[in-house]
Amino acid sequence: MTTFADPRTADRITDAPGKAQRLRAVLSRPVSPLSLAVFRIALGALMVVDCWRFIRHDRVYRYWVEPEFHFTYAGFGWVTPLPEPWIHVAWLLVGLSAALVMLGLFYRVSIVVLTVLFSYFFLLDKAEYLNHFYLVILFLILMCFLPAHRALSLDAWLFSRVRGTSVPYASVAILRTQMEIMLIFAGLVKLTPDWLAGEPLGLWLRPLAGDFPFGVLFQFDWVIIAGAWATVALHVLGAPLLLWRRTRLATFLVYCCFHSANAAFFNIGIFPWLTIAATTIFFAPDWPRGVARWLHGRVEDLSALPATTVTQASCPVRLIPMAALVAMVGWVCVQVALPLRAAVFPTEVRWSGDGHRFSWRMRIYDRRAEGVFYVVSGDQVWAVDPTEYLSARQAGKMLVRSDMIHQFAAHLEEVWRNAGHGDVEVRAEIWKSLNGRPEQLFVDPEVDLTAVDLAYARSDDWVLPLNVAVWGVATAEPETDDRGSLRN
Repeated sequence: MTTFADPRTADRITDAPGKAQRLRAVLSRPVSPLSLAVFRIALGALMVVDCWRFIRHDRVYRYWVEPEFHFTYAGFGWVTPLPEPWIHVAWLLVGLSAALVMLGLFYRVSIVVLTVLFSYFFLLDKAEYLNHFYLVILFLILMCFLPAHRALSLDAWLFSRVRGTSVPYASVAILRTQMEIMLIFAGLVKLTPDWLAGEPLGLWLRPLAGDFPFGVLFQFDWVIIAGAWATVALHVLGAPLLLWRRTRLATFLVYCCFHSANAAFFNIGIFPWLTIAATTIFFAPDWPRGVARWLHGRVEDLSALPATTVTQASCPVRLIPMAALVAMVGWVCVQVALPLRAAVFPTEVRWSGDGHRFSWRMRIYDRRAEGVFYVVSGDQVWAVDPTEYLSARQAGKMLVRSDMIHQFAAHLEEVWRNAGHGDVEVRAEIWKSLNGRPEQLFVDPEVDLTAVDLAYARSDDWVLPLNVAVWGVATAEPETDDRGSLRN
């Protein structure tokens, strides 16, 4: 396997035919491990904070113990909550392993434990899906394969074999690529008629007008629309600017202001701080050393001290394995394909939900619904309020998502069958509002939801189409007919 000592050697490799070999050479360049180590510390620390928030607000019990039914992901129905007290013990292990990752102690074991346990809780219930939980899992999976403990870790302090002055550039490149994908798609998915017309941003910001000194601005439509368009530009244009050294710092500072505002305006947990921490990976891999030297210079004259330089000349670096390159390319392709899959559905994703998950559609919809299910057996009809079987949180999430409506209907069928009623029909009358529109029927109330299959590669024909295509901050309420396709 080819080795080289000088980072510039990667540009001069002549025995590496083909683009794949040249790409391997570039990704194998030795760089400082400090930025990767700082990201590891920040990721672990934020997960410790989030773990404590769940404990403080008793969310483990409310999300996974109290509900009698959980909405499982396709193929993961076998993932079920542990009984008490073991599920609480498992959550404590999440916090412990996150702390060990932060400290860099027994990193190779702790990062795998953290990834498995956090993914387990993620898979327990689709009702608890959050984009930032999904982002955390992606970061954790990647970190399982990265040498993030070579610096600023207890492992490096305790074990000389772990300590290192460099990591392959691939370790930084894959995190940068993941962030670029997330940021760019977070902007592209907002190119919808509603968002560009100011909704649902207006719905969210106008009630906050009295909570901030500048909140009076939220009463003006042009301010809301300008903010909506600026958010798109920040992601679609700002993400590439993070790759350019001359614009990187300015863009990063704008991102910091943007995410700090999000944290102030909305209850979105650790996501703003996680994104800020992850964005630091775009700076030079040795940026922590530069910052430390700058801070040192504020209290001591460093002009007389020799400049410290880092060289990897004494640390030969092997070309990353071809299997690693293939895995990276495959990972990137999957991450690009998942958000794009919504384009193959003829339906409106913001209404139907087709292709919504795993596509970075963050803070883009305001969906509210109310409804009732009807269980029919012969001449008998039972009206079922979803909150009789679900928590209020689960019911609210289920009523706006077609796949969860279908899954809940199957659950009701099973309940009635176990009660001795044999084969029953389950129908639903659900009125849904998208981004402030008047409510309209979401699913066909005449369809037996237990007699239709849930489509994965096509749209479900029992989900009714959206009747009003565009709804913005200045939109007047449309008129409705006697019963109407719309309801005020």
